[in-house]
Amino acid sequence: MKIGILTSGGDAPGMNSAIRAVVKSASYNNVEVWGIKYGYKGLIDEKLIKLEDSIVDNISEKGGTILKTARCTEFIKEDVRKKGLETLNKFGIDSVVVIGGDGSFKGAEKLSKLGVKVIGLPGTIDNDLGYTDYCIGFDTTLNTVLECIGKIKDTDASHEKTTIVEVMGRYCGDLALYSALAGGGDIISTSERKLDFDTICDKLSKNINKGKSDNLIIITERIYDIQELQKYIEKKLNISIRNTVLGFIQRGGSPSAFDRILASKMGAKAVKLLMEGCTGRVVGIRNNEIMDVSFNDVNNTNTNKDREYDLLNMLL
Repeated sequence: MKIGILTSGGDAPGMNSAIRAVVKSASYNNVEVWGIKYGYKGLIDEKLIKLEDSIVDNISEKGGTILKTARCTEFIKEDVRKKGLETLNKFGIDSVVVIGGDGSFKGAEKLSKLGVKVIGLPGTIDNDLGYTDYCIGFDTTLNTVLECIGKIKDTDASHEKTTIVEVMGRYCGDLALYSALAGGGDIISTSERKLDFDTICDKLSKNINKGKSDNLIIITERIYDIQELQKYIEKKLNISIRNTVLGFIQRGGSPSAFDRILASKMGAKAVKLLMEGCTGRVVGIRNNEIMDVSFNDVNNTNTNKDREYDLLNMLL
């Protein structure tokens, strides 16, 4: 048995901890691990390195991924996937651990259908995989968002201003939701609970009339043009406000203790599943227990956030 490991799609803090856990767990079981650089693209281009214990000893505290990452849209083509399979056969690799999000898992599932044993680990700051409570990288990113929001709120309070803050999340509102819960956002709009411009203005107007002169509006990326929203509010309420797009600053940084431990547990679980002969599975965490489901169940089980939104409504 020989394991390959790759990180695909957007980088997420904690990916290195997962890599370390896979290498260490495999080494404990006398199994060799090869790192595939640049995700699926590196698999096609034969960019592989042997991962010894000494290479991964001090990587857990580092953000990003030592294996680098890239998006590889051409992997959807059958002939390209077969080229990847040829690379694995050339290096004698019969098992692969894929760390990434939904798109990465789609590639992993197709690779599994070619006869390769494949296990997926959820590495995405968006936390948009419904089968698991948390993805690797989400907690670190959330704490980064909170730090940024805290600094913005200091200035807002000093100048009695309102700021719109756009956070990442793609089509998932978890970063906005949890940062509002933990960071004291005043108005929140996410892809799941999207507010129209007039509703945002009405809520902001009520806050101002109640004497709250500094307000924080937290929105998920992709649901509005933030400049358009700012201009609409300013024109309707006759006030001046700011906007801030946090952008890629949310992705970097040393992973939190939670993400390091989560990634380590998931990495060890992936090796255990491969040693048991499993394939076509993705590892997750539910009710504080490490678990796994099939690729078919990745998007069929949606995490219900109704209670969190109800709590948020009471706190706003």
